[in-house]
Amino acid sequence: MNFGLDRLVANAALRAPLAGRRVALLAHPASVTTDLVHGLDALAGAGDVRLTAAFGPQHGLRGDKQDNMVESPDFLDATLGIPVFSLYGEVRRPTEAMLDTFDVLLVDLQDLGCRIYTFITTLRYVLEAAARRGQSVWVLDRPNPAGRPVEGLRLHAGWESFVGAGPLPMRHGLTMGELGHWFVSTLGLDVDYRVIPMAGWQPDAAPGFGWPIGERTWVNPSPNAPNLSMARCYAGTVMLEGTTLSEGRGTTRPLELFGAPDIDARALLAKMQSLAPHWLAGCRLRPCWFEPTFHKHAGKLCEGLQIHVEDGSYDHAAFRPWRLQALAFKALRLLQPDYALWRDFPYEYEQGRLAIDLINGSPLLREWVDDRTAVPGDLDALTLPDEVAWTAERAPFLLYP
Repeated sequence: MNFGLDRLVANAALRAPLAGRRVALLAHPASVTTDLVHGLDALAGAGDVRLTAAFGPQHGLRGDKQDNMVESPDFLDATLGIPVFSLYGEVRRPTEAMLDTFDVLLVDLQDLGCRIYTFITTLRYVLEAAARRGQSVWVLDRPNPAGRPVEGLRLHAGWESFVGAGPLPMRHGLTMGELGHWFVSTLGLDVDYRVIPMAGWQPDAAPGFGWPIGERTWVNPSPNAPNLSMARCYAGTVMLEGTTLSEGRGTTRPLELFGAPDIDARALLAKMQSLAPHWLAGCRLRPCWFEPTFHKHAGKLCEGLQIHVEDGSYDHAAFRPWRLQALAFKALRLLQPDYALWRDFPYEYEQGRLAIDLINGSPLLREWVDDRTAVPGDLDALTLPDEVAWTAERAPFLLYP
């Protein structure tokens, strides 16, 4: 199969509309061709694309920042001599001076299929800017490695943030190209938007169910996204960023495991199994111990659980990472009612609202966890209507059978 970047680089006819126009590229470390050439270098090598600028999202164009929520600077590309602007530094929306450098913006970002991944918000921001200025945006499409399943509460009005670009569920099941069409439609943008689609993407095909295992190399789109297993778990484990539990940053399996020095993993798993065993389907959970080298609980032995989604027990349709992680929070609250679970700190440029609420797009998940009388069926009652409505709403924007 071929991603959008590969098709654009290989096909002069697809590049023809760029003739005579100033072109910028918004990309990150995973923006590579099938031969692992970075998109900026591949486009420069095409010979007929006039590159005048580049943009990097969170973690940078080439991958300069390891930890979360660390800003990147602007710089001059030493090889091409063009400015590289950071959209995760002094600004998160492109400035007028940045917009003055191009006519067409190519967006080549590997997403993880989760609402809070900030590349989605960056796409919205550049579409809005381009619409205001009469500029063009092309998305060079890539797979959604989490595939087509939909899960989680939708973001409520008023809860928009850099980790909440719009009323999406946590796991939306769209590619970046499809998301762009949805943004243009729902925001009513008058913008020259087009997608260079993938060829041969089969989102329902085993064993990758979204990611072409054996055909394409995984390159980390962000430093703590090291593999397909993380991408599958992320729609649930990302909620750990709003808690005092470690999400495994500082280990070799970030966002596939969770824990803390003061929890009993076996008791936690037993409680989860007693509360909603059907929410644990499609994967295997293993009690484990780990010591983060940085980030939360650095240098301390943590007890926790690892979510395994890489062997024959994995069931793509049954696996529900958002519910699984919510269930872990609920079980911990019941086992240790006074546990200081929710982390209160400035999260992605937001203050005054808890990170767990920003991540979920409303307080509903946290309120369900903290209500000792609430049961799993109550969370389903809140969430299922959102999932059904989103599945219908996204249908017109699907580009791939």
